[in-house]
This record gives sequence, C-alpha cells and structure tokens, in this order.
Amino acid sequence: MLEGKAVVRETDMPEELQSHVMELAYKALDLHEVSDCQSIAHYIKQKFDEAYGPAWHCVVGKDFGSCITHICGSFICFRVEMMEFLVFKDGGDFSEFKEEAIGVLQKSNKSDP
Repeated sequence: MLEGKAVVRETDMPEELQSHVMELAYKALDLHEVSDCQSIAHYIKQKFDEAYGPAWHCVVGKDFGSCITHICGSFICFRVEMMEFLVFKDGGDFSEFKEEAIGVLQKSNKSDP
C-alpha cells in the first residue's frame, strides 16, 4: 500500500464525499497491487455506484490526461504519492436534475429584458 497522504488537486465535491472516496482509494490500494490500476478504479467506481447511484467513473494511473464533463458536486482529482485518482459522475442520469435545470432556465428567461 502507498503510505502517503492524499493531496486534492481539484474538486467540487462536498467534504463528506471527498472523505469517502479517499477512504475507498486507500482500501483499494490495500486490496490490489499498486500496478493494477484497472482493479483499483473498478473497486472505487463500484462502491460509489452502490452508495450514490449509477453513472460514476473512476480513472487511476500514474500518467494520464482528461477532459470531462460532470454533474456539479461530483468531481475530484487527487493523488496519493505517485498515483493519480479522477472520480466523477457524468450526466447519464439527468432525470433527477431535469426539473432543477428547467427552473433555472425559466428564471434566466424571466430576468432577460
């Protein structure tokens, strides 16, 4: 297992979810070889899907880039020593956000002169 402290690079996640994902990252590193990035990522994704509903994604590695879209409040990028973790929820399940988005759009249209 890697012993370093997790360092958050960027996030818009609530503190509770940040703590949970970092806890899962350490647990995944205990359960799997550090070189088995796919199993580590799958473990974290599976646990987040179970806890917070489907459409979570997790990328784990030492050297990767990304350009993603995500649901607000569901993004974190952090590292533990030389391992990078990217966890986010995509817009695959918009049903719960549809009414909120329509309300925001209607308010925006009303305020336009």
